[in-house]
Amino acid sequence: MINAAISHLANQLNQQFRNNFHLVEDVAVVSNLVELDGTPAPNANNKLVLTLVNIEKDTMPHRPGNGRRNVSDAFLVQSSPLFLNLYVMLSANFGADNYPGALRTLSQAISFFQQQPVFDRQSSPGLDPKIDKLILDMENLNIPDLNNLWSLMGGKYLPSAYYKVRMITVDARAIVGQAPMISAPEQGLGR
Repeated sequence: MINAAISHLANQLNQQFRNNFHLVEDVAVVSNLVELDGTPAPNANNKLVLTLVNIEKDTMPHRPGNGRRNVSDAFLVQSSPLFLNLYVMLSANFGADNYPGALRTLSQAISFFQQQPVFDRQSSPGLDPKIDKLILDMENLNIPDLNNLWSLMGGKYLPSAYYKVRMITVDARAIVGQAPMISAPEQGLGR
């Protein structure tokens, strides 16, 4: 589901780039910037790269786990869904000879996500059916945090924007038990 969410954002950006710049090739890709051996990722050259930087559990209160009634008048108790926030870095990975193009591409992506910060089934019919909606919030990073993040990612600084993608729901629908239904209150035994 995480791949589906980030890939959907890249697909939406590519559609926007095709519409605005009449491009044939995809510009936005989901990738690392650097391979595990430290070499540049070959599919990320001259691209706007979407990289998953972190995953966190959303601790805001949400709807409780669902119970379902079955034929024996009992509820199947299911585990509560897990709400995740994904932190995604958009990096304009263009060579020095195309630095203005990198800034233009990154600006276009920021503008697009500013105009459309929510992706749901109505606004984005291609959204994976397991995902209710994606809400994008651009986040600020101070210079020390930005430096640490780029060090962790193993790359040199590139023009970039950092987004929090909210409301990723992992709902396994795992049944964890069965509870009897209460049909009517009972009188106390002491009377």
